[in-house]
Amino acid sequence: MKILFAGGGTAGHINPALAVAGYIKEKAPDTEILFVGNRGGMEQTLVPKAGFKMEFISISGFSRSLSMKSVKHNVETFNKTFTASKEAKRIISQFNPDICVGTGGYVSGPVLRTAAKMGIPTVIHEQNAYPGITNKMLARTAKRVMLAVKDAEKYFDKKARVVVTGNPVRGEIIKADREKARKKLGVDERPLVLSFGGSLGARILNENMAALIARSGQDKAYQHIHAYGGHGLWFPDLVKKKGTDISECDNLDIREYIDDMADCMAAADLVISRAGAITLSEIQVLGKPAVLIPSPNVAENHQYHNAMALVNNGAAEIIEEKDLTEDLLIEKIDSLLKNPERLSSFAKNSRKMAIADANERIWSVIKSVVSNSI
Repeated sequence: MKILFAGGGTAGHINPALAVAGYIKEKAPDTEILFVGNRGGMEQTLVPKAGFKMEFISISGFSRSLSMKSVKHNVETFNKTFTASKEAKRIISQFNPDICVGTGGYVSGPVLRTAAKMGIPTVIHEQNAYPGITNKMLARTAKRVMLAVKDAEKYFDKKARVVVTGNPVRGEIIKADREKARKKLGVDERPLVLSFGGSLGARILNENMAALIARSGQDKAYQHIHAYGGHGLWFPDLVKKKGTDISECDNLDIREYIDDMADCMAAADLVISRAGAITLSEIQVLGKPAVLIPSPNVAENHQYHNAMALVNNGAAEIIEEKDLTEDLLIEKIDSLLKNPERLSSFAKNSRKMAIADANERIWSVIKSVVSNSI
């Protein structure tokens, strides 16, 4: 079988495709896989690093601003839509896939539209509770629309053939064990708070988390693992200004980046984070209570909808960025950690939402569509 994956722009579109592709290669080593991405996007680094072949097209999104710069950008984008389709047709013709799988982002649009016109079956995977514009358009011709959460179904046309598969979750997350992780990290019986805002960090989360971390450095009530990100190198100095020297506190593990997320999340009693789709899927698989602070600076405000899917199922609390203050964040965290029954309820409800076999479900959909198309 030959499978073409198209998706990119953000890790949230690329990593699910890589997870599925890796799973397929384990189950069916003879499968030929090709990725199509946008030159200069994150996929240009991530896909070859994972060991997969890649081709490129040039595409960008439209700007909603009315500035001259945006008008010029939109003219260039309009022109790119034509060249991108030609590039996609060339790649598809040469590779001759049995199926095209779209995981979102601008690049998936011209690739899957072209594939459908060429009579090649297409399927899409939507990671978020509120689908992106590209996937909503592609759903019209897709043989299957695979959803991470059922909440997304209502945003698609009623004729779309939807199936809930969940988001692919890394094997190390699924296999992570709380007690082993706490022992490995040197965590004792005190509550462990895990907080992070992505690889680059989230300024507002850092600014408001600093007060709680400074307090814990003084009263030692909680243990913390906090990642401030590449844009938050100033964070340790901020905590110091609030009266705590991080280097002198053995209950604080404050770092730029978390490269052992499976252990850190498994060990945590409470997670404070943004509401990216893959992060939430990992939280659900491990059954972790969470306080979610969705980023408002994303397409269609999809992180808010992601967060509300958990909130509505009694699995998390939400603080919108516009409402976030040091006092409110501390109040939420203190309240949850002093209420074991509520934490347990959040954990139980989060785990109920989890789909740990998403890779297998997605692979089954792909095989089924190809079989029915032969």
